Amino acid sequence: MSARALRITLIVLTLLGLAVAGYVTYVHYAGIKPACTAGESCTKVQTSRYSELAGVPVALIGLIGYVAILASLLAPDEERFRFMTAALTLGGFAFSAYLTYREVFSIHAICEECVSSAIIMTIMMCLSIWRYLRGDANAAARAGVQVEGPESATPPLGATPS
Repeated sequence: MSARALRITLIVLTLLGLAVAGYVTYVHYAGIKPACTAGESCTKVQTSRYSELAGVPVALIGLIGYVAILASLLAPDEERFRFMTAALTLGGFAFSAYLTYREVFSIHAICEECVSSAIIMTIMMCLSIWRYLRGDANAAARAGVQVEGPESATPPLGATPS
């Protein structure tokens, strides 16, 4: 996957996450029941004591997190911003994992919107870490450095070239 395609994929996933977090934040502040195919599970999760952290709805924390991730993705494609994206998605993943733990073991109910956000964040974390670790191949090309693949590697001593 090219660096451009990877970045676009992350932006699309971020927009999906923004939509989910925005909806759940709206539901919280509007005081309405969330759309849920699992009966009252979503309502039970979103009205539990774990739905707020220090009085701030976790949905709003998620919304702010997705906005921060989007900002890091729209910044110039530099190592520091790729690192920022990876760090933000890693933090989002850890927070989602904690909330999923609370859903399963404390609340005993699963919120569909929460699960979809957790899945989106998990995929984003994997992609953003991959994006950071692979670095900027274009920087090497701009610097005039030849990036060699495995097919151009020098054979070990004593090996006969094919």
